[in-house]
Amino acid sequence: MLLSFNYVFPKNKLNSFASILTTLGVIAHIGLCTIDFIMWSFEDNDNAKAELSYQIRNTPSLFYPFIVIGPSLLFIGLSMHALNFIKTYFIAVLMVVMGSVAIGFSFFVLKDGIYMLLGCLFFVLGLGLLLYRKK
Repeated sequence: MLLSFNYVFPKNKLNSFASILTTLGVIAHIGLCTIDFIMWSFEDNDNAKAELSYQIRNTPSLFYPFIVIGPSLLFIGLSMHALNFIKTYFIAVLMVVMGSVAIGFSFFVLKDGIYMLLGCLFFVLGLGLLLYRKK
């Protein structure tokens, strides 16, 4: 579903680059979800979860593309798609960009799930306003 954003926005050089970033971000999110499902399968086994977390953090080929850099590419790509509308839908674009920044800040700096959720809501609302804009 997230890949469909690559097709609904106008086609230009900015969106071509944004489509590449969005696609890479979607792939990274699939990897992140896989890691989350594996963690979830451990249920109450905190030792196994800690071991897996340790292994992922110490394996750069997993940690950076699927935890740090990859998922961020999705938000950067979608924000770049939104930038095409900055003159006509400034508030919606601002919501997307600020939501994207809030998600990253809450994840990497604050490490707070509530702020991340609020950032996601702001981000999604801005994207929704852009997708369902009056033409």
